[in-house]
Amino acid sequence: MAAMIEIREVTKRYGNFTAVDRLSLEVPAGELFAFLGPNGAGKTTTIKMIAGLLLPDAGSVHLCGYPMGRDGRQAKAQLAYVPDEPFLYEKLSGREFLDFVAEMYGLTPEAKQRRLDDLIDRLEMGTFLDKLCEGYSHGMKQRTVLAAAMLHEPRVLVIDEPMVGLDPKTVRTVKDLMGEMTRRGGTVFMSTHTLEIAEAMADRIGIIHHGKLVAVGTVDELKANADRDTTLEDIFLGLTDEEGDARPFGPAAKRDQPEHETGS
Repeated sequence: MAAMIEIREVTKRYGNFTAVDRLSLEVPAGELFAFLGPNGAGKTTTIKMIAGLLLPDAGSVHLCGYPMGRDGRQAKAQLAYVPDEPFLYEKLSGREFLDFVAEMYGLTPEAKQRRLDDLIDRLEMGTFLDKLCEGYSHGMKQRTVLAAAMLHEPRVLVIDEPMVGLDPKTVRTVKDLMGEMTRRGGTVFMSTHTLEIAEAMADRIGIIHHGKLVAVGTVDELKANADRDTTLEDIFLGLTDEEGDARPFGPAAKRDQPEHETGS
């Protein structure tokens, strides 16, 4: 199956500090991939390099076969990115913001209206969409940003902490939208601290620690490769042990990684 996200030996440094260290990963079409790691592990830096907001110091990132670099327009056209802190233009209404996004992606009026009608209904945005964004709660902002991301039907969705601030009904809708996207052959790259969401939704899980991918696989594969741990929480905590006795296992352990310790 073709890789929608290809990360090859990517390194990112800030001065003498290595945030991401020779990370390699492929995520195929039709997969929801959960990216886990403790605070400062390198998740956000990795996500920003996938989205083209940061350039790696070494290595390469490709989306749908297109390079993400200084001129990554073809790669970015395949992508939607939802950060953990949703950003909106506060002096626009939600509807005006969505109209702006639709125009930016060159959607026809018919396509825009079809997608808007569906997303507004499913994300229950009708009660606030014509109000200024400056008055939105976090949940309202999250729904608006998610609708903007899904508006042009991207092939790759990169989403950071998608469920924060959402009520249970909207959480279910977001899960449904991501599931529908992967069933159509799209790819979702989801970063989350909520292990239960990762275990319930992800086809595969990757765990990053000190800038290195220390494990990757299905939940069953991760459990099978663990020496003694039987839950995803146990595996995660064992791999990100700050005492330094955790070691990579599974497919991630087979890659040649430098022995020096780095952070992110």
